Amino acid sequence: MISPAEPVPAECPRCRATKIEVRSTSPVAGVWTIWACLTCLYAWRSTEPIENTNPDHYPVPFRLDPSQFSDLPVDPAIPPPRKSDH
Repeated sequence: MISPAEPVPAECPRCRATKIEVRSTSPVAGVWTIWACLTCLYAWRSTEPIENTNPDHYPVPFRLDPSQFSDLPVDPAIPPPRKSDH
């Protein structure tokens, strides 16, 4: 288990989910921590600006609502490789 430099945030800045885990910590103890949301897969470092770390300041156009995840578009399939002329 990785020991965070700071307490684990209560909510994800992007989707406000509460399932958050520590992904990494700085090589020098206590300098920074990287957290990741297990719901929307957003990851952020403790030293980032408030608009990246605080749900109340996260930019509205980029916020996600977990209840709408099933309605989000799926990436299109990758087409087969083109035949080469060689």
